[in-house]
Amino acid sequence: MTPDIHPTAVVDPSARLAVSATIGPFSLVGPNVELGDDVRLLSHVVIDGHTRIGARTTVYPFASVGHPPQDLKYKGEASSVEIGCDTTIREYVTVQPGTAAGCMVTRVGDRCLLMVGAHVAHDCVLGDDVIMANHSTLGGHVQIGEQAILGGLTAVHQYVRIGPHAFIGGMTGVEQDVIPFGMVVGERGHLAGLNLTGLRRRGFDRADVHQLRGAFRDLFEVDGAWADKLDAVATSYAGCDLVSQLVSFLTGQSARRVLGPRRSHAV
Repeated sequence: MTPDIHPTAVVDPSARLAVSATIGPFSLVGPNVELGDDVRLLSHVVIDGHTRIGARTTVYPFASVGHPPQDLKYKGEASSVEIGCDTTIREYVTVQPGTAAGCMVTRVGDRCLLMVGAHVAHDCVLGDDVIMANHSTLGGHVQIGEQAILGGLTAVHQYVRIGPHAFIGGMTGVEQDVIPFGMVVGERGHLAGLNLTGLRRRGFDRADVHQLRGAFRDLFEVDGAWADKLDAVATSYAGCDLVSQLVSFLTGQSARRVLGPRRSHAV
């Protein structure tokens, strides 16, 4: 049994293909590419570089994965792209490998959906179940937590962290870190509150969500020194896992400030 390769596709003989992979018409697969079980390249797909794509992922026409990053510091180092399982990569999506100035790898998790024209730049890391809507764009070194959603035409500055379960409204510019469970809107994005709709849909415990809302108020709606407020929240809500995730994110290392409500912009 051999992979199903259309006669018009060009596949380097050194590529490592699962026997159940499908390579559609006019697709190109480079020598350092690995395709897992039941991966489908529908047609006109180009996969190159040191790229590994997990099982049951589908790549739609005119997507480009693994070509050199748009970074002038890139000098041809053998960096890589890793795509998880059950991910969908729609038309005209671009995913580019890492660099020596970063972590040498760009990662997209399991069950992600990258809609038409989305761009994942060098050294980005996307958790599982992330959705990037049409033409949303990530600068280099961006980190996105699991189940975060980016609306259409969103632009994320390099080195920004977006926490798990965050929601970014369409046509939003994101220049600072976004807290877990946060909701960001605006041409120049500001923190508009918590993603309560997402929390409800994902079945989080109501009591935990109530405590998370209290922690949010204590951090962003009460005057005082940021460090003092953060310490107080960590102590007051020590038994709540959602708040613990929030505190862990806020105390983590980052190159960017934390995006705040409109009146404070960043903290």
